[in-house]
Amino acid sequence: MRRVFLGMAIFCLVFLTADTCQAKMVSQDLEYRQGEATFQGFLIYDTAYHGSRPGIVIFHDERGLGFYEKARAQQLASMGYVVFAADVYGKRIRPQTLEAVRQETDRLAADRVLMRLRANAALSVLKSLPEVDPRKIAALGYGFGGLAALELARSGADLAGVAVFYGRLDASSKASERNIKGKVLVLTGADDPYIPWRQVTAFQEEMRQAGVDWQLIVYGGAVHGFANPDAGYDKAAGAAYDRQIDKRSFVALKYFLTELFED
Repeated sequence: MRRVFLGMAIFCLVFLTADTCQAKMVSQDLEYRQGEATFQGFLIYDTAYHGSRPGIVIFHDERGLGFYEKARAQQLASMGYVVFAADVYGKRIRPQTLEAVRQETDRLAADRVLMRLRANAALSVLKSLPEVDPRKIAALGYGFGGLAALELARSGADLAGVAVFYGRLDASSKASERNIKGKVLVLTGADDPYIPWRQVTAFQEEMRQAGVDWQLIVYGGAVHGFANPDAGYDKAAGAAYDRQIDKRSFVALKYFLTELFED
């Protein structure tokens, strides 16, 4: 093992620049505004990758921006992406009760214009970063964040693609589907009580009518929150983590991102 470490050290000294050898993961909480409201997102990227590169904006689930989204952001940043985990609710708004969650989600779901404004504000933050190629950006959303990611695409934002994990799929207007410029990947649970199958069927038809390049992956036996360990393991509750499906869905996401940015 000593020879391996010594060899790596020599390689760093001889063949790589000092910047590369000292590369590290850079992360920070980042405040931004939309209208009169202040938001606090989370930015992370790896300095081992040089020059501008693809960016990903992540939209949080019903509970607000937290540890789960930040962990996913770090996972994607280690793959070379610049990742910005957005804040849809507002700084310090992190619902702790079911009633508080419903209050926030119902308000934004009823006002898609406001949701799009907030999603676009987060996108603008990511696009403004010198490390990001503004022509190569994807949006990713979990749960309620899946709807935010879709509404961002429906607003006509310049996105290479959108990936939705167990998110609401209903549109406020079918015509808005025609604004989608990038590809769409939807990953949903066959037994998700919060995403009724009629909604999934209607979404498919809307994608067809709009001529969107879309994919739908349905995981048998999966309910809401299948990729989040914080959802617990009781499927009877309607939301539960499934380790195997979490792995499968992340592989699907990786292939999707590779397809978007293969050049």
